[in-house]
Amino acid sequence: MTTQTWQIDSAHSGIHFAVRHLVIAKVRGQFSRWTGALTVPDGDFARATVEVTIDTASIETGVADRDAHLKSADFLDVATYPEMTFRTARLEPSGDDRFRLIGLLTLHGVTREVALDVESTGQTQDPWGNVRAGFAARTAIERKEFGLTWNQVLEAGGVMVGDKVEIEIEVEAVRQAATQAA
Repeated sequence: MTTQTWQIDSAHSGIHFAVRHLVIAKVRGQFSRWTGALTVPDGDFARATVEVTIDTASIETGVADRDAHLKSADFLDVATYPEMTFRTARLEPSGDDRFRLIGLLTLHGVTREVALDVESTGQTQDPWGNVRAGFAARTAIERKEFGLTWNQVLEAGGVMVGDKVEIEIEVEAVRQAATQAA
């Protein structure tokens, strides 16, 4: 069996999120520092595994005060939980170039199963001879399930921060030299 490793090119990939603010609008952000790889047995992406590590202190929403609050013990508590991780549990085909990637997300010291809807966006060769593959993924998590419970009730009803966090991921991965299993 030949195993391919595909390193995620984080300079050409992104992990973005959106959450409701004051019930009426969405705040969007991203994580700017993270690493990951896909392990692909015999070149078969239907059997691939994914491992990603995200630096929680790299959260960015474009507002320094909000970013500082998100890094605090009220939310991500980056001093205690400097990383979040995702690891594949299984893959389920769901149509041409589509599948559900079910994995274990560890965030804020809590591990839960999360399902991502993934689309393969193709493969190409870059000008330097590297083979690259693209993937787009979406999911949503309930932040309270990961112990992220801070909120404030509004006088007019509702809460300051929504519970549902929508996540969009774009991945460009670069194939490394294949290895032969013994």
